[in-house]
Amino acid sequence: MSHNFDPTVLREYDIRGIIGETLGPDDARAIGRTFGAMLSEAGGKKVAIGYDGRVSSPILEHALVEGLTASGCDVVRIGMSATPMLYYAEASAEDVDGGIQITGSHNPANYNGFKMVFQGRPFFGADIQELGRRAAAGEWTDGTGEVEQRELMDAYIARMLTALDGVDANKLGSMRIGWDAGNGAAGPALEKLAAALPGEHHLLYTEVDGNFPNHHPDPTVEANLADLKALVAEKSLDFGIAFDGDGDRIGAVDGEGRVIWGDQLLMIYAEDLLRDRPGATIIADVKASRALYDHIAKCGGEPLMWKTGHSLIKSKMKETGSPLAGEMSGHVFFADTYYGYDDALYAGIRLMTASARLGRSVTQLRGAIPAMVNTPEMRFQVDESRKFAAIDEVQARLADSPADVNSTDGVRVTNDDGWWLLRASNTQDVLVARAESDSEAGLERLVAQIDEQLQLSGLERGESVGH
Repeated sequence: MSHNFDPTVLREYDIRGIIGETLGPDDARAIGRTFGAMLSEAGGKKVAIGYDGRVSSPILEHALVEGLTASGCDVVRIGMSATPMLYYAEASAEDVDGGIQITGSHNPANYNGFKMVFQGRPFFGADIQELGRRAAAGEWTDGTGEVEQRELMDAYIARMLTALDGVDANKLGSMRIGWDAGNGAAGPALEKLAAALPGEHHLLYTEVDGNFPNHHPDPTVEANLADLKALVAEKSLDFGIAFDGDGDRIGAVDGEGRVIWGDQLLMIYAEDLLRDRPGATIIADVKASRALYDHIAKCGGEPLMWKTGHSLIKSKMKETGSPLAGEMSGHVFFADTYYGYDDALYAGIRLMTASARLGRSVTQLRGAIPAMVNTPEMRFQVDESRKFAAIDEVQARLADSPADVNSTDGVRVTNDDGWWLLRASNTQDVLVARAESDSEAGLERLVAQIDEQLQLSGLERGESVGH
């Protein structure tokens, strides 16, 4: 027995594909067989599994359980849940050695996939390639694992609420907040959480619906925040929080309806955290604003620029002992008094507590952030065989440049006008570009530099493509 995956589904951070085309129950069963064998070899025995609200998720979950138990692993089923709830199941229970969440994250409704944790660390990159190789070779163990159901919701909510300990109850109680679950898997947890939080809370789209009838659940796209902005305006709320489809990425707007982007949220979180932990290393990805790195340093922290990707960031946090990290995409990781994984519900609570501790409203905190002029994230198609080679060519040409060239993840060039970034996506056949300046004229010059480098490699920016 063996199994060959469609080559497009084994990605850098997860396994993800289109249901009925590149991904189905046979793949889920093979993932269970192979992951179970790899975990058993490492001395593990028990795997927690959850799934998001997509129509295809229950079928995949059933097949995944079959695969895991056939490998000899025991399974803890936590049912439909946000991804951070699965992470909580793995991190908080001493008897659980691994975790798999069935989720398509923010992708369209016909997608689904698997995010994995292996003995407390992200399972990604070479791990996923090894899983594919072993499945194709049929390197499986045989056994008969047991299955149990575990109700975790109440414990998960109670654990998150510990973030309120020691925070001024009057300040928290006066807050008026809007929340948009986007019909994603975080909806039921959000309902319970909001009922337990101090303050006044107005909720949108908490009913789980894998067809996403109201808007696409990706809070990094401003159009998807329109309903939240309208709610904040209509009710004169202090701020609003939005989630992606599986609840591990946060989006936010202030009381004036301004978007608080991922790097701006991290500025607020860092300012709050660094008052208690001066000198701490705060990690952000290469797409983040220079204003963030400057702000971390100004608040007494050590800014560290790192590669984009939630698994890569989590691994770097463990390596450096960083208590806080974040990405432009809205993944925020708290390891000061939490577990170091990305949990958008918890990040929402931490925005409340940061505002209370810093003594300023979220609107005031957003207003104090320097006004930078930047491009959106520009993504454009490049043949898979060219994307990394093109970045290498750009790096070689800039080797003797007087500008500051950072090659942590692609090429990030800083000069008098600001900075521009060109990197290859780890998950798609696209190059990603971004630029930021403090003036429109400076931004134009930076974008022209990106175009020049692309032309020298026989490429052009062309039409931007979606995620």
